[in-house]
Amino acid sequence: MALAFAHLRSQTAGSPCLKPGLAHPQGLEPRTPRFEAWCSIQLSYGCDATQYSLNAKAQGRTVEPEPTAVEAHPLTPARWPDAETVFNGRGCSMARGCWCMCYRQTGPPPSPPQGMSHRDARRSELRALTDSGPPPGLIGYRSGAPVGWICLGPREHFARLRRSPVMKPVDAAPVWSIICFVVPTPHRGKGVARALLRRGIEYAREQGATMLEAYPVDRSGRRRDDSIWFGVKSMYDASGFVEVARRKPERPVMRLRLRE
Repeated sequence: MALAFAHLRSQTAGSPCLKPGLAHPQGLEPRTPRFEAWCSIQLSYGCDATQYSLNAKAQGRTVEPEPTAVEAHPLTPARWPDAETVFNGRGCSMARGCWCMCYRQTGPPPSPPQGMSHRDARRSELRALTDSGPPPGLIGYRSGAPVGWICLGPREHFARLRRSPVMKPVDAAPVWSIICFVVPTPHRGKGVARALLRRGIEYAREQGATMLEAYPVDRSGRRRDDSIWFGVKSMYDASGFVEVARRKPERPVMRLRLRE
């Protein structure tokens, strides 16, 4: 967190959302993902978040209502319709082709039952995992509506990682892996993935995990949203993850220790 704050502070220098004594960013556009990330760090240092809105009103700027918090809950059979809502959302066509099953399998995909597409077969497989438990991930909600998904669990649940040149094991330490975020287009850029990551950390700790591992994208310039389902490195930096390996220039392996 301190490194992420120092990085943002080094690029910026003035915000109305500011705890006394901390530099604030200049040129940081309000209501952008960078601004939200910066404010979330400020909040962890005790910033009064209402100050931004007060200053904006004083300067005659329009202030949008603060979005409600994102909650996340384990995917259970009762919540399956909410998972379908997320995966069937606009901008999630790649997620619908996988249904977060590709990394649970290795080798060529098995032939689907007659009359069923690979996409439908994978949907059925995720449904079966959900029915049998344990939960294969968490569903995010804002104001009661499903807005996102994070897939995580013990590394051994994801067979494809063993053979991946980028994500193969760093060592023999037992870890949980974060495999995928799915956020429909209307909910992107609103802090959903960051909220899912925070809840994912809490959930892994609650389940007894000692280490959480992630495989984000670290790439400058514009990115297609549907090409970074692993999440971006800066999001993990802000949550305290540290890089432990990098087998490809744009693909670090990052870890967060949850308990000794």
